[in-house]
Amino acid sequence: MSDTAPSIWPGRADPVAEDANRHVQAALERHKREGMKLAMRARWVALAIIAVMLPFLNPGWDILYYEALMAALGAVGWLQYRVGRVGRSQLEFFVMALDLLLVALIVLVPNPFAPEQWPTAMNYRFHGFIYFFVILAAGTLTYSWRTITAMGHWVAALWLLGALTVWWFGRVDDGLARAATGAFGQDLEMVRILDPNAIGFDIRVQEVVVFVIVAVILAMTVRRFHMLLLETAELNRERENLSRYFSPNVVEELSHNDEPLQQTRTHDVAVMFVDIVGFTSFAAHHSPAEVIGLLRDFHARMESEVFLHGGTLDKYLGDGLMATFGTPTPGSDDATRALTCARHMCAMLDTWNAERLARGELPVKGSIGVHYGPVILGDIGAHRLEFAVIGNTVNVTSRLERLTRSLNASLVVSDTLYHAAQRESGADAPILGGLTRHPPQPVRGLDQPVPVWSDAA
Repeated sequence: MSDTAPSIWPGRADPVAEDANRHVQAALERHKREGMKLAMRARWVALAIIAVMLPFLNPGWDILYYEALMAALGAVGWLQYRVGRVGRSQLEFFVMALDLLLVALIVLVPNPFAPEQWPTAMNYRFHGFIYFFVILAAGTLTYSWRTITAMGHWVAALWLLGALTVWWFGRVDDGLARAATGAFGQDLEMVRILDPNAIGFDIRVQEVVVFVIVAVILAMTVRRFHMLLLETAELNRERENLSRYFSPNVVEELSHNDEPLQQTRTHDVAVMFVDIVGFTSFAAHHSPAEVIGLLRDFHARMESEVFLHGGTLDKYLGDGLMATFGTPTPGSDDATRALTCARHMCAMLDTWNAERLARGELPVKGSIGVHYGPVILGDIGAHRLEFAVIGNTVNVTSRLERLTRSLNASLVVSDTLYHAAQRESGADAPILGGLTRHPPQPVRGLDQPVPVWSDAA
């Protein structure tokens, strides 16, 4: 977003709106449509209230004329909703001008069905100008500062033009003027104010000045909300982009705190390594497009399982990946979620291989190692930071994944993780079923051989 504050005045460039990307434009379009719908409904409610109020103010059949005009205003509001869109729209401005012209005619033109034949200027005595504020208030719901600014100027022009038209073409009753002069002849100011033929240009100017001031203030307010909407859309876009490179839980942590990951700390974490067995041979005998296609499909499936079970995708490792459960903050079921994720990965690989075999493609054998233990967490790097999970637990997990070859298994789980999941979920947890305990295995990085569990018999 531009650092330059955009002007709120029509005709000037709006760098923020013009430079908005697809994500921002989609947000603007959505909010504009929602605002237009809300404005239309607000107008209908306001017109309904006014339509009910008018017969109490003027209980006569001639009031039906104004009731019909209220219905016409409601129809124009619906038309504005239909033609409204984000950005400058000549058709939308035309409909808005028609709307304001209709209000001006309702207020200034005498009711042709009224029995009274008063001077046209008497319409100003009913203070109909206040109804323009209803239209202005509804316009603020469209999130368009241009609409509000244009409305203020157009109403001012219409109202002053209407005053000149009434002064020039309006009906005049000289008898009423003489009667006012006879009643208040000694007070010329009173005569001027109470003359039924008086337009009251000073009051008309005061009305439009106040209206323009209110319109500009509302336009500035709407513009501020518009900027907040753009900033929110930008933040959502940035967060969406972050989620392509970081796990959702890391993005969530980053979005809620200023510096959440810089403090170095240690706690128990479930670590997972996933790899493709025989990938080097596959890459040597297939085209680059086939190799990349396989990696994308494999990573997409594994990544979705990691995110589905609340894990953090730490990094891709060529044909494999490293994931953690319990980062950036520990949970009460980290070991269980890691084991559940690993079991679901194995099931997904079976389903994927069935699809590949049906297409005449070779199956993909995956290998997964999972361990649980203390790790060191914190940001590393100076300018380009990386959230790092390091320690002997990570190294042991990598070697457990390598044990799948010698044990002829797809999944190898450390005894530590198995018992951690047992404590979290109970000894009879279904996720623990189907695993076989093996005698202690030598694992580089550990002083003594350790028992492990696998999905092999």
